[in-house]
Amino acid sequence: MIDHVAQVLAPIGGPEFQVNPYPTYAHLRSVGPVHRDEVARMCHVVSYSEVHCLLRDSRLAAARTSLFLSEEQRRDFGALARILPDMMVFADPPRHTRLRGLVIKAFTPRVVEGLRARVQAIVDDRISRATQAGTLDVIADLAIPLPTMIIAELLGVPEPDRDSLKVWSDDVAAFIGGPVDHNGVIRADRAIRELSVYFGQAVTRWRREPGDNLISRVIVAEEQGDTLTADELLATCVILLVGGHETTTNLIGNGLLALLRHPDQMQRLRNDPALIGQAVEELLRYDSPAQMTTRLATDDLALGGAEIGKGELIKLWIGAANRDPERFSQPDCLDLGRAENRHLSFGYGTHFCVGASLARLEGQVALATLVARFPNLTLTGEPLEYHGTQVFRALKRLPVTL
Repeated sequence: MIDHVAQVLAPIGGPEFQVNPYPTYAHLRSVGPVHRDEVARMCHVVSYSEVHCLLRDSRLAAARTSLFLSEEQRRDFGALARILPDMMVFADPPRHTRLRGLVIKAFTPRVVEGLRARVQAIVDDRISRATQAGTLDVIADLAIPLPTMIIAELLGVPEPDRDSLKVWSDDVAAFIGGPVDHNGVIRADRAIRELSVYFGQAVTRWRREPGDNLISRVIVAEEQGDTLTADELLATCVILLVGGHETTTNLIGNGLLALLRHPDQMQRLRNDPALIGQAVEELLRYDSPAQMTTRLATDDLALGGAEIGKGELIKLWIGAANRDPERFSQPDCLDLGRAENRHLSFGYGTHFCVGASLARLEGQVALATLVARFPNLTLTGEPLEYHGTQVFRALKRLPVTL
């Protein structure tokens, strides 16, 4: 334990930490696995063993939406305050089990594998557009459009509507990733209101004329007895939309940047394309798309020598856990052939990412195609900037020369 953890963690959210958070993680791990911030009355957990255990600990609650909005904000931003608790990421069993069960079948390995040809076609199309110019912003030109198009198709969103939904989704994602200023809360609330109108009309249409899409299947399941409220159905649409692109976008961006900075590993993958499955797992571990998640203590408890009070916040630093030398040999080295790689980038336990298999597929296809097709791929836009969020590790741009 350390007495001044608040000062140690002060850089979080700042530009230096955004560029490279891993020295801060290493320092915290060297002192201890759990650090209590007495000023903020919260705990920071940075070791693999503790994060791994706590992600499945029933004494910790995912229902934590009270952290996002003050009492005054809950009155002022009613749409946001109403919908957040109905999102499955903020629900605990048995409610979470019911909500998750309605969508999990859309993301089984067999179903996802059936999307491979479509994913490859989108990747090929986006890259072919860029090759005419000779340059590519991997984020704007590929990492954002690919998962956005795939999740939109799964949800049954027509192509002309996708740009609007992406803007609304980004505003909600920024709010969840936090912290955001007052204007960020305004944008998120407005986005929820727009999404409520959009999906409300779509659900009415799909009830009348069911289509081959995820929400139509949820409606069918609902009509067979698994009742959802209107807000639960809307919240499910929103969280699938947000979660359906955020992880994959960051996986592709962070993953390609790691390869560009480790040309020996990029060449290794180029020489052995069959390595792509292991490679994506290592890239997920090395620079996780999600760096942190939070939970609330449901009772007084002790963690790693720290006393936590009921209702207090616990921050689980996934990015730190994935670089823990007690769990991974030479964790700061990128090794695409790493055999034992049980990273926590998709979470663990009840809240393991429902779309993990889809994110893996999209990452594999995008990265394998870029590496194979462009032997002289080089980074052209440093220094790089990241979005100022504690939850997501997200590049703003990644310009490369093809």
